[in-house]
Amino acid sequence: VQLQASGGGLVQAGDSLRLSCAASGLTFANYAVGWFRQAPGKEREFVAAISWSPAITTYTDSVKGRITISRDDAKNTVYLQMHNLKPEDTAVYYCARDRLQRRISNLPIAANSYAYWGQGTQVTVSS
Repeated sequence: VQLQASGGGLVQAGDSLRLSCAASGLTFANYAVGWFRQAPGKEREFVAAISWSPAITTYTDSVKGRITISRDDAKNTVYLQMHNLKPEDTAVYYCARDRLQRRISNLPIAANSYAYWGQGTQVTVSS
């Protein structure tokens, strides 16, 4: 069982990156998937989530309009497209799968709502 996050790197402010989260040994189908990030010395924070019904997404305010989460269940992969990156976006980005299948309540933004976590991918944005 593994979630493999990839796509991070060192970029300049204003650049774009697309992160991928590929699952193996478990399925994303019928589960919400979220992205979180953790900057040095800070708590892990919610970034975005997408429901098992793909039309529903939610974002933290600081990334709205710059970041888009999407999913491809055929590839068992979730993406985080990031545009106009800022130095404050610098963090390790983690993907995670919801504990509940076919959640019908609001998309989870709390880390403890997620059961499986990837190892993280570093995003560094220079000014």
